[in-house]
Amino acid sequence: MKLLKGILPWLAVAIGIALLYDGWIFYSRWSAERAVEQARADEEKALAGKTLRLVGGTELKINSFYASPGVLQRGMAADICYGVVGAKKLKLTPPVEEVWPALNRCIQVKPAKTTEYKLTAEDAGGHTVDAGFVLQVLP
Repeated sequence: MKLLKGILPWLAVAIGIALLYDGWIFYSRWSAERAVEQARADEEKALAGKTLRLVGGTELKINSFYASPGVLQRGMAADICYGVVGAKKLKLTPPVEEVWPALNRCIQVKPAKTTEYKLTAEDAGGHTVDAGFVLQVLP
């Protein structure tokens, strides 16, 4: 019994150290994965901007903004796709993830209920154009 009382505090310390080590491993892997995802998104954003400049889009215009499929069963996912020219900044309402000017880009959404989405594009002069649709979610 005396031996157990002597070992128990050291065992608790060892378990605590092991838990801290495991926590650090999980955190560092999550952090590295997040950094890779951010780098990929930044690269995609830069490429989209370069493509827009090459195409020469100067007039502010939303070429496309739609969901596929347009009607969902609850729990299913849809792609929201958009294409703009001449924009410096985009805003998606309700916000799903970061959006940026691109000729063609899709993001995945999984709404819980019927939702109206609105895309607002703004050019360097502060002019804006809007487009919107309703993504219907069936119960």
